[in-house]
Amino acid sequence: MRFAGAFPLAAPLPHAYADPMTDDLLARIAAALDRLAPPPAPPVDLTGDSFVWRDNRLTPVTAARAQPLSVFAGVDAQRDALLENTRRHARGLPAHDVLLWGARGMGKSSLVKSVAAAVRAEGNDLMLIQVGRDDIASLGGLFDALGGGRRALVFADDLSFEADETQYKALRSVLDGGIAARPDGVRLVVTSNRRHLVPRSHDEDEGAINPRDGLDDRLALADRFGLSLGFHNCDQATYLAIVARYAAAHGLTCDERSALAWATGRGNRSGRVAWQFIEETAGAAGRRLDK
Repeated sequence: MRFAGAFPLAAPLPHAYADPMTDDLLARIAAALDRLAPPPAPPVDLTGDSFVWRDNRLTPVTAARAQPLSVFAGVDAQRDALLENTRRHARGLPAHDVLLWGARGMGKSSLVKSVAAAVRAEGNDLMLIQVGRDDIASLGGLFDALGGGRRALVFADDLSFEADETQYKALRSVLDGGIAARPDGVRLVVTSNRRHLVPRSHDEDEGAINPRDGLDDRLALADRFGLSLGFHNCDQATYLAIVARYAAAHGLTCDERSALAWATGRGNRSGRVAWQFIEETAGAAGRRLDK
């Protein structure tokens, strides 16, 4: 018996058998899907100075008025170090990633913004891009969007990571130089109340074969910043100096006793408390402030 080739293969249906109703239905489905799909995002205008990176999108923003560098008291060394490092970066010279850590309300975030504004005022081209903790893992997309053109500071404010989080590993990879290259024109500036960005608790080390390994892993992130600047609680003299500089910058007269009473009522002396006192003084005098 012959089976091979005994039955001819079925020939394709001629075009006359195509169903026009089916073709029309498919066309209408495709058109509906096109209408449902979001339009492509417009190209980002990168000519501005201030941006926010959120949900994989770079958005221009209007920056708040920065305080002049002359009003920062008690942090002169930190101010000068950050200013010099930022100048170098803006001019295309070798510069560090920076970690500003320490006491709350001592001007870490304000100093970053003021330094960026001061460096731009000197004629340097410098972008300031703020990124939140939840968007740290997408920094590779930001680097792609920047395209290696202008000089930029990527600013992560008030950053900290819990022991069981993984975002800090993404940041560590960026600082250390992962597979995806970071543009040479980008440096990171991070502020945190924690010196090492992650909590230091003995409980996390109990599962490690060598407890020192757990500690070293936590410290490794902070070690990757070339410049680390500490901010500490201010004493009474420094607090009054901050008040005096703010008052002079805004043409106000302040009484030291009132300033100390204000700090006592807040239970804290800091640059933030000093600014709040200035706001109270200006408001009581019917004066407006340019922040």
